[in-house]
Amino acid sequence: MIVLDASVTLAWGLKDEASAYADAILERVTSEGAVVPAHWPLEVANGLVAAERRGRIAADQVAEIGRGLNELTIDIRPEELTTAFWGVLDAAREHGLSVYDAAYLALCRSRGLALATLDVRLRAACERAGIEIVS
Repeated sequence: MIVLDASVTLAWGLKDEASAYADAILERVTSEGAVVPAHWPLEVANGLVAAERRGRIAADQVAEIGRGLNELTIDIRPEELTTAFWGVLDAAREHGLSVYDAAYLALCRSRGLALATLDVRLRAACERAGIEIVS
């Protein structure tokens, strides 16, 4: 199992962001499942609606992507207030990340899992923190 971030998830549905890396992650998530922080569904939905507004994807494709994601085994982990303020917030400060990106780093750290990401800044922060990046 791996921690999956929104950048990879969005690449599955946006043709101009497709990559061999994203395809390999989809295969892995299909067979093993993934873990995501609580904000992941909203982050993915926001990315899709932004792409729809820019004409990069049609509304019916957004719905199709949603149905496909719903078929995957993705464990959405709730975030406790204490963890958000003393775990995720600390990681955001330490690594210069948004709290949203730091939530992925903190989840990897707490679960001992590797991260699948296309986000260059998040990747670099995780590497500095000693977190494995799925290759």
